[in-house]
Amino acid sequence: MALHFVTDDAGHAEPGDAVVLTGAEAHHAAAVRRVRVDEHVTLGDGRGAWLAGIVTAVTPKQVDVTVTARDDVAPPAPRFVLVQALAKGDRDELAVQAATELGVDAILPWQAARSVSRWDAKADKGLARWRTIVREAAKQAHRAWIPEVEGVVRTADLVRLARTASVLVLEPSASDRLVTIAAEASDGRDVVLVVGPEGGIAPEELTALSDAGARIVRLGDTVLRTSTAGAAAIAVLSAAHGRW
Repeated sequence: MALHFVTDDAGHAEPGDAVVLTGAEAHHAAAVRRVRVDEHVTLGDGRGAWLAGIVTAVTPKQVDVTVTARDDVAPPAPRFVLVQALAKGDRDELAVQAATELGVDAILPWQAARSVSRWDAKADKGLARWRTIVREAAKQAHRAWIPEVEGVVRTADLVRLARTASVLVLEPSASDRLVTIAAEASDGRDVVLVVGPEGGIAPEELTALSDAGARIVRLGDTVLRTSTAGAAAIAVLSAAHGRW
């Protein structure tokens, strides 16, 4: 499979045009992936543009690609949105990376009641870190659309969201299984998966979300870590909605 790179310039390029990679993307292409002249690659802008091209020149700071074909990929519908609770260590980052590779379309960091990690004054740094992880994971997975990482949400924000989107809260003690409702979960609306922190979702949060219209569901008979639950749920949704 051809190597894939992301540049805003891909958005308006057509067959026959030259696209120039510079900066970090050029360094990654030339020094890390070691692309060579005449090698076939793909380019995207992360917003649906998908280009095939041939490398025509390589230097440490610049890689030139001539576009040979273009496709415009429609955004996924319905969108799969992951609400990922902040977690200690790198567990939330692992969750974001895996969910991106498996097909999530947007991510909301959640400051849950039981989140050990607290972004607070360092929210901008945390968001920048997650966006970098998502961008690199989307490139690795050869995705035409890079998921959006939106601002930090609180439980009150999720309660409001549950009134307009199809919100599914992952809870090991729930009676309903995700696999039994996954295909009908959308109703034409975004499907929002809520994953709690290491200590689980607090009872008062579960009640508030349920009262607002969210469905409480479980994946199976085992309990997954916060770093893997969202990715597993995205896989179930992808299969149920024909993406896989």
